[in-house]
Amino acid sequence: MTDSLTPLQARRAARRLARQVFGYRNLRAGQEDAIKSVLEGHDTLAVMPTGSGKSAIYQIAALSLDGPTIVVSPLIALQRDQVDSLQELQEDGSSAALLNSTLSASERAQALRAFQAGELEFLFLAPEQLTNDETVACLRASNPSLFVVDEAHCVSEWGFDFRPDYLRLGAAIEALGHPRVLALTATAAPPVRAEIVERLGMIEPRVIVSGFDRPNLTLCVTEFEQDALRRDAVLKFVQGAEKPGLVYAATRKKAEELAEALSSRGLRSAAYHAGMKAADRDAVQRGFMADAFDVIVATTAFGMGIDKPNVRFVAHADLPGSLDAYYQEIGRAGRDGELATVHLFFTHADTKLRKFFASGGLLAADDLQHLLSILEDEGRPVAPSRLSEETSFSQTKLTSALTRLEEVGAIRFTEDGAVEVLEGVESTEAAQAASTAQHARKEYERSRLEMMRAYAGTRGCRRAFLLGYFGEAFEPPCDRCDTCRSGRRVEADENAEFGVGERVRHKTLGEGQVTLVESGKVTVLFDEHGYQALALKFVRDNELLEVLDASNEAV
Repeated sequence: MTDSLTPLQARRAARRLARQVFGYRNLRAGQEDAIKSVLEGHDTLAVMPTGSGKSAIYQIAALSLDGPTIVVSPLIALQRDQVDSLQELQEDGSSAALLNSTLSASERAQALRAFQAGELEFLFLAPEQLTNDETVACLRASNPSLFVVDEAHCVSEWGFDFRPDYLRLGAAIEALGHPRVLALTATAAPPVRAEIVERLGMIEPRVIVSGFDRPNLTLCVTEFEQDALRRDAVLKFVQGAEKPGLVYAATRKKAEELAEALSSRGLRSAAYHAGMKAADRDAVQRGFMADAFDVIVATTAFGMGIDKPNVRFVAHADLPGSLDAYYQEIGRAGRDGELATVHLFFTHADTKLRKFFASGGLLAADDLQHLLSILEDEGRPVAPSRLSEETSFSQTKLTSALTRLEEVGAIRFTEDGAVEVLEGVESTEAAQAASTAQHARKEYERSRLEMMRAYAGTRGCRRAFLLGYFGEAFEPPCDRCDTCRSGRRVEADENAEFGVGERVRHKTLGEGQVTLVESGKVTVLFDEHGYQALALKFVRDNELLEVLDASNEAV
């Protein structure tokens, strides 16, 4: 690993490369802090909003270090865009290459040879490529100086876009000799950040959180008693809004119906969802980027890697499942810094649909014990693909089950990704403990849904609510949300003894972090119980909460 730079050397190196190679006159505060952290030798998690220049962080950091850089990215299209942009900076176009499932065997071998020979500064790959022992051995021999995890929230089951392949990245990092790790994400609430750090095995990491406030976005919410009235309001809003824009719907059927209704009203619209053919999805995405559409109506399948600066509105025709997902989706509006509107249209029936989505995927203790018995009978490491065949579990269910069993110390993953039972494990107890852990996760997911519902129904400043969820305090009014602009905003309790971001301890719920203080209530993200809204009067009367200092001692 390259020797670390002093803080002054790191700052100078970052600024010099930003000017000379990328043509940046200045780096943003979050960018410079993250680059400086990496160059000083720290594993680093950078949490910055979409469009804030996260790619510049790893590019400048990588070019400041001796040795090549591995960049893990979840989407092939996103990898290609990043490689193309880097190659434009090099006259010979040889500074970056891809390693993914679209390559032929000869193309794959050529990319690995070039990386090992030092001809490449950047190698972009999908996480599943790191399950191949030969690939990992070749990459290790190249002595990478930096391991970048883009879209790092994909590693977190508490995030909004979990990808099972990301769970093995921590083992891959160790197999590569633990080069410096730089994880990047556009949205991560405190528990998601903690899981990213843990899953990636980051050593004494620096976590840099910057710029969650998007003051150019106007935040609006409208509640309806009937879905038909909501549908008409969504269509009317899109017709009158400045174009282009995005509408998010909870189901594929609804996305198609809204897109068709908008087309019948003379708008250039199209649906986008995972049930479409890949070629059709690509055509819609290309058309949207080229301003061939006024509006795209999409499920959550649309968005990652989409960097379109002039999106003037993002509307939600259903209640999202969490504020994490909501923030990521509204972040696609107004990336050019100009004014944009985000509008949530919801009914209370939406909560039932989201609870139904969140209730799936649980495995009973008997299922988990059956999984352990297969491993015990085998008596040696078993590939997850075989376990999937023998149990008929979906990939997501199997990954969740194995993760829970690993957490309770029942199994371990070998370097090649196989699974084996640890000695001395009592399968009944381990299965019950893993089942309990699964239920705890589901309870947390339900608490996140309650936070989304609370945002929709808040009478306080929406910007303060949203930023508080991500751990940033904001003093209203913002003058850019419907409650502040209408004069209906309810003032927060000025006498509240708790502040956003403070650590607190509850007599029965344990420790947590304050995320919101509104009139008459305080919301705490508890480490073991998720988000809980507590009545301030009840808290005071019963002395339920105490503020903690940095050493977790009561103040």
